[in-house]
Amino acid sequence: MSKSIDKFFNSIKGKKVAFYGIGKSNLPLIKMFSKKGAIVTACDLKNECELFDIIKKLKPYSIQFKLGKGYLKNLDFDIIFRSPGLKFYTSELVEAKNSGTIVTSEMEVFFDLCPCKIIGVTGSDGKTTTTSIIAEILKHSGKKVHLGGNIGDPLLHKIESVNEDDVAVVELSSFQLISMRKSPDIAVVTNISPNHLDIHKDMAEYIESKKNIILHQNAFSKTILNLDNEITKQFKDNVRGLPLFFSSKNKCNNGTYIQKNNIYFSKNGQSIPVLNISDIRIPGRHNLENYMAAICATFDDVNIDSIKTVAKNFAGVEHRTEFVREVNGVKYYNDSIASSPTRTICGTLSLFNQKIILISGGYDKKIPFDTLGSVIAEKVKVLILMGQTANEIRDAVINSSKFSSDELKIVLVKDMQQAVLVAQENAIAGDIVALSPSCASFDLYKDFMERGRHFKEIVNKL
Repeated sequence: MSKSIDKFFNSIKGKKVAFYGIGKSNLPLIKMFSKKGAIVTACDLKNECELFDIIKKLKPYSIQFKLGKGYLKNLDFDIIFRSPGLKFYTSELVEAKNSGTIVTSEMEVFFDLCPCKIIGVTGSDGKTTTTSIIAEILKHSGKKVHLGGNIGDPLLHKIESVNEDDVAVVELSSFQLISMRKSPDIAVVTNISPNHLDIHKDMAEYIESKKNIILHQNAFSKTILNLDNEITKQFKDNVRGLPLFFSSKNKCNNGTYIQKNNIYFSKNGQSIPVLNISDIRIPGRHNLENYMAAICATFDDVNIDSIKTVAKNFAGVEHRTEFVREVNGVKYYNDSIASSPTRTICGTLSLFNQKIILISGGYDKKIPFDTLGSVIAEKVKVLILMGQTANEIRDAVINSSKFSSDELKIVLVKDMQQAVLVAQENAIAGDIVALSPSCASFDLYKDFMERGRHFKEIVNKL
C-alpha cells in the first residue's frame, strides 16, 4: 500500500463522515470507512422500511443513520461523500461546503489516491461499451485491470489492492465529472448530444461537466476525441497533452479512421491497419466508433492480435441491442440502454435493413424528439409507445415530413407487458421487435437494467 493511501486512511480516524445515498457506489465505502475508524453516518431519502435489507447488512458495523425527508438537514459532518444521484449544486451541500465541510465523492478520492494509470471514458452514448472494450483488450494483453466508475463495482474500497503496474478503466458520467478536479491519464470522449437536461441547469452545464475529463490533464496525458461530433471536436482547444481523434468519415493523421472496411491507426501520418470491420462481433456503426476510440486508448500498450481477438469474441454488454430470442420467426432485441434519442437513432434504428417494430418511450429528460421522429417515420413499421414521453414522441413522428399513416402504425400502451403483447400481435415471421426507449426509465422502473430485464422476462414467456 502506498504512503498516500495509508496517510489518507489515518487522516479519517475519528472524523465524522457522511455518505449520501446508501446504494451500490457507497455501500462498500460505508463498511470500509467504519473499519478504518471513521464515525460514519449513512444518509438517504428512503426511510427505514424501504432500506430494511441494507440496514440489516450494516448491523455488524458501527453506523449511524439519517433517513427520510430530513436527511439533508443539519449537516454537521467533517466529510460528505455525495453519490452521483445527488445534485452537486444542492443548496444544503453548498451551504455545508461554505461552512468548512469537505464535500467529495468516491471517484474524486479514488483519482487522488490511485497509484496506477487511469483511463477514463465519458460521452452521451457508447461509453459503457467503449469502457468494456478497453478493459477486455488490456486484460487480453496481460494487464491487471480495475473496471469501475459508472460501470462495474466501486473502486475506492479496493484501493489498497491496486498496484502501480495495473490499469484502472473507469466510465464517468456527467454527474461524477461535474465536481472532479483531476482528470485521467488517458481521456476518451465518445460523443456529446443533449442528455440529462432534467438534472443539469442547461446544455452548457452538461457540456462543461463532460469537459472536466480533460481540463485537469497534464502535458504527458492523452486525449481521444470524436472528430465527427461537433461538440467533442471543439474540445481539442482544451487538450493539454497528446490529442488523438477517431472518425468514420475522414482520415486522421493522429488517431483511427475507416478506409476500405479496415480500421487504421495513424501516428504522424503513418497508418497501420489494425482491424477489418467484419471481424467485429457486435453489430452497428456506432460500435465501429467504440472500437476506434478503444484502439486509440490502448494502441501503445497492447499488440494488434489482442485487439483482433477481443473484436472477434466480445459479445457486447447486456441491454445494448442484445438478442433475446426468436419466437415464431420473430426476433426480439433488448436495447434498454438507449436512454436518449441519439442512442436509438445511432443504435437500433441503424442496424437493420428492414422496417422494424419499435417499443419506445419513458421518463422525460426534457430532450427534443424532432430528429428521432423523422428517423422512426422512415425505419419503423409499428411504433409502440409507453411512459411519460409517449405523446411527445408520437407528435414528433406525425409532424415529420416522412410520416405516412399507411406505412406506420402507432399504438400507445400503458406498460411493458401490453407493449410486448401488442408487438407480438402485429408481428409476422421475419419481423424484428426491438425495445429502444430513447428515454430514461425512471417513470416506471428503478433503472434501465430493471426495464431491460422485465422486457426479457416477458419475451421469454411468450
